[in-house]
Amino acid sequence: MIDWTTAAPAVGAAFVASTVEVVEAFTIVLAVATLRSWRPALTGAGAALAVLAVVVAALGPALNLVPLHVLQVVIGVLLLLFGLGWLRKAVLRAAGLMALHDEAAIFEREKAEISGEVAGGRSKDWIAGLASFKAVLLEGLEVVFIVLAVGAGRGLMLPAAMGALAAFAVVMAAGLAIHKPLAKVPENTLKFAVGVMLSSFGVFWTSEGLGAPWPGGDLALFGLAGVFLLTALALVGLVRSRPAEAHA
Repeated sequence: MIDWTTAAPAVGAAFVASTVEVVEAFTIVLAVATLRSWRPALTGAGAALAVLAVVVAALGPALNLVPLHVLQVVIGVLLLLFGLGWLRKAVLRAAGLMALHDEAAIFEREKAEISGEVAGGRSKDWIAGLASFKAVLLEGLEVVFIVLAVGAGRGLMLPAAMGALAAFAVVMAAGLAIHKPLAKVPENTLKFAVGVMLSSFGVFWTSEGLGAPWPGGDLALFGLAGVFLLTALALVGLVRSRPAEAHA
C-alpha cells in the first residue's frame, strides 16, 4: 500500500515537472506531423520512448545497490542544483529580464527548421522522424532524471512514475484533441513551481542523507517550499526594481 501522505509531494513534483518537458516535446512532434505526417512523428517518438524504457530498466536496479544515505546526498545535491537553475530562469522571466517561453513561437521556428531539412520529398521522412526522436529523447531524459531523483531517495519510484505518466497522458490527450501547440499552458508559472519543488526536495534529501532528520518528517517539505517560494518572489521584486533605480 502506498502512503499518500508521503507520496503526494513526489507525485505532484513529478507531474508538474514532467508536464513542462512533455509540452516542449509535443510541440516538436506536432511540428513534424504538420509538415510531413503523423507516421514519422509518432515513429520517432515511439523509438525514443523505447530507449527511455531501457534507460529506466537499467538504472532502476543499479540504484538499489547504492547505500541509501549516499543516494540521498547525491540526488539531493543534483536536485538542488537542477531546481535552482529552473528557479533562476523563472525569476528572471517573471522580472522581465528574460523572454517568456512561447510554445507558439517555438512551433513556428521548429517548423521552419524541419521544413528546410525535409525539403527533398517523401524519402526524407526519416529526417522528420529523427527530429521527433531527438525531441522526445532529450525531454524524456529530463523526465527520467526527475522521476529517479524524486522517487529513489525514499522508495517513491512508483508514485513519481505515476505523476510523470499522468502528465504525459494529460498533455498528449489535450494536444491530440486540439492539434495545436499548447501555448495556453502556463509553462512559465509551472517552471517557477518546479524550481521551488525540486529545490525543496534537494535540501530535504541532502539533509536526511547527512543524518539530520527534519522536524515533522515529510511535512517539512511544505515549509521548505514556502521558504523557496517567498525568497523567489522577493527576488522578482528586487530584480524588477533595479532598472527603475538605474534610471532615477
